[in-house]
Amino acid sequence: MALWGGRFKEKASVQFKKFNDSLPVDYRMAIQDIVGSIAWAEALTTVDVLSQDEFTRLKAALLELKASVENDPNQILTSDAEDIHSWVEINLIEKTGDLGKKLHTGRSRNDQVATDLKLWCKETGGDILFALVNLQQALLNLAERESNTVLPGYTHLQRAQPVTFGHWCLAYVEMFNRDIGRLKDTLYRADTSPLGSGALAGTAYPIDRDLLAHNLGFRSATLNSLDAVSDRDHVLELLSSASISMMHLSRFAEDLIFYNSGEAGFVEMSDLVSSGSSLMPQKKNPDACELIRGKAGRVMGSLTAMMVTMKGLPLAYNKDMQEDKEGLFDALDTWQECMEMAVLIADGLKVNRARTLAAAQQGYANSTELADYLVGKDIPFREAHHIVGEVVLAAIDAGHALEEFSLTQLQAFNDKIEQDVYQHLSIESCLDKRVAIGGTSRTQVQKALADIQGNSDSLNGQVVGAPSKNQINMALKQVKQRLNAQKAAALSVRRARMSDVDKIYQQVDYWADKGEILPRSRDNIIHDIQNFVVAEVDGDVVGCASLYIYQTGLAEIRSIVIDKSAHGQGQGQALVQYLLEFAHQMELQKIIVLTYVPEFFKKLDFSLIEKSSLADNIIEDSEQSPHKDPADEVAMAYIVDRSGTA
Repeated sequence: MALWGGRFKEKASVQFKKFNDSLPVDYRMAIQDIVGSIAWAEALTTVDVLSQDEFTRLKAALLELKASVENDPNQILTSDAEDIHSWVEINLIEKTGDLGKKLHTGRSRNDQVATDLKLWCKETGGDILFALVNLQQALLNLAERESNTVLPGYTHLQRAQPVTFGHWCLAYVEMFNRDIGRLKDTLYRADTSPLGSGALAGTAYPIDRDLLAHNLGFRSATLNSLDAVSDRDHVLELLSSASISMMHLSRFAEDLIFYNSGEAGFVEMSDLVSSGSSLMPQKKNPDACELIRGKAGRVMGSLTAMMVTMKGLPLAYNKDMQEDKEGLFDALDTWQECMEMAVLIADGLKVNRARTLAAAQQGYANSTELADYLVGKDIPFREAHHIVGEVVLAAIDAGHALEEFSLTQLQAFNDKIEQDVYQHLSIESCLDKRVAIGGTSRTQVQKALADIQGNSDSLNGQVVGAPSKNQINMALKQVKQRLNAQKAAALSVRRARMSDVDKIYQQVDYWADKGEILPRSRDNIIHDIQNFVVAEVDGDVVGCASLYIYQTGLAEIRSIVIDKSAHGQGQGQALVQYLLEFAHQMELQKIIVLTYVPEFFKKLDFSLIEKSSLADNIIEDSEQSPHKDPADEVAMAYIVDRSGTA
């Protein structure tokens, strides 16, 4: 059954119907369409289009349909419905009769599909963030395993200067960290609800669109109906983020393909990610890396296709935009699959340390060190560069390394060369001299790891001497703790909405009654809902926390509670981490807590402070619990790192 047949005398041809129908693609948005329909039904109830009883019946039918789809999403593909909106409406009418026909009042498929797609993008974006953090952690694990492994660095695919394998891993950690930042920015801009924009001019019913947006989990409603129904920037931005990240993955794969080659022999791929030859039994091919490299082009092609589709479209909606989903779905599926495969590659990678060291010692990688040595003897760098070029030429003719020249032979090139030159030509010297920010020395590897966790102050800007293995391991451990918190946040924490009020109130009231936190009234929670975040497990709210802003730069985390059923799963840590990230975005400077469990907050980099240092209004706001000894409550503070992540 079509939703638009009244205007037409004849049915569409079978050929056109097949060409026009989008159900084989957009069936993936079934859950989002049902969730959006429930929210719209509730909005229609507020303007008296639906009675409370009608809303209750529609909601029950839609929830039943949602459960059925979650159990078997492929059932949708057996239908001849035009699109997912038609399929949901047809099934709703079958369940509720004429009542189901009232749901589309004031709504267009234009704002409906825009809303469905944004909801899908938000949900999938969370999964992608999780995959990116997983990939970073896999690379950090590899960096830990190979933190002391010497590796030849390359420019123009020529051996240039030695680095460590850990430094190589951290280069990709940096790339994927930028990918995380881009994706978060994209999801922030996508977090506006088009629902209620109608076909192009807005809905004729006085719907509270901000409340509708919050009920759907958006931070706000869109501000222009023409733009709302025709905007696909979020699709383009996601495809752009995917393309850039796939470029990084492709470079990662290309490096490993080269390192795995017989000519290099630096690494061996796990059997889990390799294949053989049907003809040559000795072959072990790096197929996983080659496929990642190949699939990067496919994702980039989706971005190009969408840009070309959108470039000439007039306002507002045009059917061309139906092409937005197939490329997006495929690109994000591919991106996530490639990241998961990259984790498997990194986890199983074996590094031939003897081969990488031997390669780093060849190719005259210590030539720059000899030039720097001569600069230290008051020889201008350009002259030193020329002298070392002559030394290298002679070494090539002799067929040996620079350090294999005798002192007399080296002095033939310049008489300022002395016995101490040999200590500058070692691999260790080449590495340890790179102490400037971003260098490959062990000192800088430690600092880079500390910077990742937003704790660069612990190094006080200077580190004297190379760090011990224990220091490096400790830094890696701290990084992993932060990544675990990011992972939990990406997976389970979101901003609260009005529909969460009762659950938040129940949780706060339960723990306040036990004296663990201060009580809050339901009205207070409603008034402050925009400052709450909640943790979910399988769609159920299992915890909450709030951020109370006192003044410019200062805020307090309050009302952190977790259901007993969810204790020990990291949800509390995830809630705090989410609020710290939010504090960074808000450009706050200091976050405080008044707590009876300082050990919990110490793990999240909070430090003890004197309670007396807090302003009087803060102390007044935080009344003592009658169930606790006031002496047990301590004040703690977290300084937001304004230079990077919180």
